[in-house]
Amino acid sequence: MSARRIVAILLVLSGAAALGPAVVGATATDTGTTNATLVAAYPNPVAHGDPGEFVTIRFAEPTNTTGWTLTDGKTTARLPNRTVDGTIAAAIRPAHARNHTNHSVVPLSGRLRLADEGDRLELRAADEVVSNARYRNAPEAERRYFESGRWIPLGATDYEPVRTDGGTATVFVLPDAPEATVAELEAADERILIGGYTFTSERIATALINATTAGVDVSVLLDGAPVGGMSDRQARLLDRLVEHGVDVRLLSGPHTRYRHHHPKYAVVDDRAIVSTENFKPAGTGGKSSRGWGVVLENRRAADALASIHGDDRAWRAATAWETYREERAFTEAKPAVGGYAPDHEPRTVTVESATVLVAPDNAADALVGRLETADERILVQQVRIDSPENRLLRAVIDAADRGVRVRIHLGNSWYVRDENAALVEWLNRRSETEGWDLKARVDDPNGYSKIHTKGVVIDGTAVVGSLNWVRSAETENREVLLALEGTEAAGYYATVFEGDWRNENRPLPAGLLAAIAVGGAGTLLLARRIRFVGRKGLVSDWRS
Repeated sequence: MSARRIVAILLVLSGAAALGPAVVGATATDTGTTNATLVAAYPNPVAHGDPGEFVTIRFAEPTNTTGWTLTDGKTTARLPNRTVDGTIAAAIRPAHARNHTNHSVVPLSGRLRLADEGDRLELRAADEVVSNARYRNAPEAERRYFESGRWIPLGATDYEPVRTDGGTATVFVLPDAPEATVAELEAADERILIGGYTFTSERIATALINATTAGVDVSVLLDGAPVGGMSDRQARLLDRLVEHGVDVRLLSGPHTRYRHHHPKYAVVDDRAIVSTENFKPAGTGGKSSRGWGVVLENRRAADALASIHGDDRAWRAATAWETYREERAFTEAKPAVGGYAPDHEPRTVTVESATVLVAPDNAADALVGRLETADERILVQQVRIDSPENRLLRAVIDAADRGVRVRIHLGNSWYVRDENAALVEWLNRRSETEGWDLKARVDDPNGYSKIHTKGVVIDGTAVVGSLNWVRSAETENREVLLALEGTEAAGYYATVFEGDWRNENRPLPAGLLAAIAVGGAGTLLLARRIRFVGRKGLVSDWRS
């Protein structure tokens, strides 16, 4: 008998059992008298009547569970009369629970009702409380992990960052290089895997169809519930792809494990393409947005993206386009028009190493780690940052406090303009008060219509990808990023950033000039934004 168990018995004999159960908190607790801990609960399966419910229990050593019970205070179920070991899932209906967990499932007898609105669970050995835990408001198809206090979607992946030895890369920006993505797709020999949010590019659709006709394995995976709905233009293009044999699936329905499938990547043979832009004329087509992109010639990086694509494509929420589109209504398309004169040509560079990052698995943690070690510069170009408390922004602010030069360039689209302006004002006031080399501004676009970039340069590393600096993207979306280590790549994006920051003069398209002539109100907005830079004083409320 272990010394730990002998001590426990002596305490009970001496009356120490009167201490009672541990206090219930947001995470599981252990009395220390046994080797079992409540790890997780799955209270709200998609199926009617919740037949797949289970509770995950971790046993640190083989334990005979004869006489053990699991209760919510109203209903009680008994564990089997046998020895169990490791982490198991305990369920009233084990045949259903096996569809939702990779752990060994042990049957419970009796009754246990895991209430969707919340419950308090106790694991008991005879009359002793071994472990207890509590949850509230169970989302559908998500597991509650008591130790971390997090709800995790059923089937969520747990990727580690994949670091590669780098190689040759083509770095480019949009709208300057509208040929960069489509040219790579047109050169495919073996495989094309597209992971995207929306898809309305005729040119890319044609490239995929031609590749399929030539025997290339082509797969397209998109979001099934984009904000604002799916356009009729996208529906027509996806119809066309499927008619020509392209495999098209959309992540949709009650089994969806992420809020949005929001990446912008492609695998083309042994090349990894990662961008901040959607597969549409306004994005990869170069007709509107400022964005960053990279083509990396590296088999390991390409295979890492292929693995993500394969896992997401195989998940039960990945619905074939033919099934998805049945009896659906689509929104009217609003195509981008016009074009912009190129100012930054693509460049072939040598990358010392490259790391594939993915959200919600590891991207935010990895970015915070890089920001925390910044020594010289941080250049952030983002559509928006949702809050002064955003963990990425806090890491940037901490870097500024260490003496790092920081520039934060945010978008001016109508849906983010006011929020960004308030945050910029707060940042600049704080910087002047603290004496930091940190400046922030809202964009005044010149040579593109709006910032759609989700990029950052940290010393000699550039990070390109789909991750908006908002909490929901960091914790709830599927996102893909590529961190490129090397002065050539970082220098390229830094040059573009500095030009955008200084608002260098570039030719504007005729359509945009006409719009400026008609809309004088825009000039007033630009003037209002400029005055936020360099204002003095410390504010306690960032919106004041």
